[in-house]
Amino acid sequence: MDVNDITYRINGAVFEVNRELGHGFLEKVYEKALLIELRERGLNAGSQVPLKVCYKGQGVGEYFADIVVEDQVIIEVKTVEALLPVHEAQLLHYLKATGKQVGLLVNFKHARAEIKRMVLGLTVSEPFRPPGRLSVCDRPRLSAVHFQPPKSAK
Repeated sequence: MDVNDITYRINGAVFEVNRELGHGFLEKVYEKALLIELRERGLNAGSQVPLKVCYKGQGVGEYFADIVVEDQVIIEVKTVEALLPVHEAQLLHYLKATGKQVGLLVNFKHARAEIKRMVLGLTVSEPFRPPGRLSVCDRPRLSAVHFQPPKSAK
């Protein structure tokens, strides 16, 4: 499944959870509800998924992702007043360390859920191309930028 289709379906699931529960609960409540909603939408999703972190090709530890969808997208669930650069940096580090290219920061603190999409290794004008089948520890180092879809040509 294309990562853009996955993130589109995740967005729908986030807004459904937000519509049903509203705001004011702890992160774990939203994490569990979002996991249910993602699975109901036919997405393969796991909670507290252990992901191997590598340094120079060697495993140095594990990180437990809030949610991983279709083994392609990491979701970090937050309930904070505002998503800060430290939250973005945290997700970017997780992406880099695990070899995943796309992550979503989801904040359920306010009446309308906030979703921030983070992508490693793309420039603004490039379309997303999923990585090859390399081992996480063999993948090249990637730089991070926020993804913005290219403007359509008229």
